[in-house]
Amino acid sequence: MSVCDQNIIIAHGKENVDFSKVITLNESSALIWNALCDKEFSAEDAAKVLTDEYDVDEVTALADAKSLIEKWVEAGIVE
Repeated sequence: MSVCDQNIIIAHGKENVDFSKVITLNESSALIWNALCDKEFSAEDAAKVLTDEYDVDEVTALADAKSLIEKWVEAGIVE
């Protein structure tokens, strides 16, 4: 979702009725989220999204994807 030119996602469910888990995404994380949300995906899948869109090598893309997914798991928006 985009609000005031910011890409955001909001964790849903009864436990988040107060909207305390609003997460802002930068351009590359929003690209990954939009490409892979509602699907099972791996860090390799996310890295491919990055290498397909940006001039980045696979090793860097995979490291960035793993870091991003760890943050999403910590935030409770992916399992």
